[in-house]
Amino acid sequence: MTDSSQSEDIARGGIGPVVSAAHLASGAMPALSEVEFAVTMMVNAYHRWMVRCMAAAGAPGMSPLDTLVLHSVNHRGRPKSLADICLVLNIEDTHTVTYALKKLAAAGLVETGKRGKEKTVAITRAGEAICMEYRRLREALLVGPVKGLGMDEMELSRLAATLRSVSGHYDQAARAAAAM
Repeated sequence: MTDSSQSEDIARGGIGPVVSAAHLASGAMPALSEVEFAVTMMVNAYHRWMVRCMAAAGAPGMSPLDTLVLHSVNHRGRPKSLADICLVLNIEDTHTVTYALKKLAAAGLVETGKRGKEKTVAITRAGEAICMEYRRLREALLVGPVKGLGMDEMELSRLAATLRSVSGHYDQAARAAAAM
């Protein structure tokens, strides 16, 4: 154990890094295991939040992916292709987005169209209304309390940029693992 890792251990009360798999944290970069565990916790909490907020906004039964797709379709008020949505959300399994779009269309929240030969999807008035109610609830129930913590918004933006950058390394590592 290095001097810096010993002092970090002491700062944490001697419990070591907070991870879900100590065997993964025992390698060259324990902090990455901490990030992975924090991201796992964040993703699960975020998914729970999206489902509950969508239900409160008037769209019960929507999955986290349905919610992400709906907000992506609503983004900037322009029709999107399946490829656009999958690229922006970094989703490889396009069939999951296709299923979400069918579910959203059946609920009257999106509608299909065409751009040349390409099929597109656009938000409906009902879909936009759900997105705006979700936004209102998000501001009241999530943004307000998080702002109350006094967190530096620039630091949060830097954290988001770092996570986007690190996600690229995970994508590259996944490609390398798939080629093995």
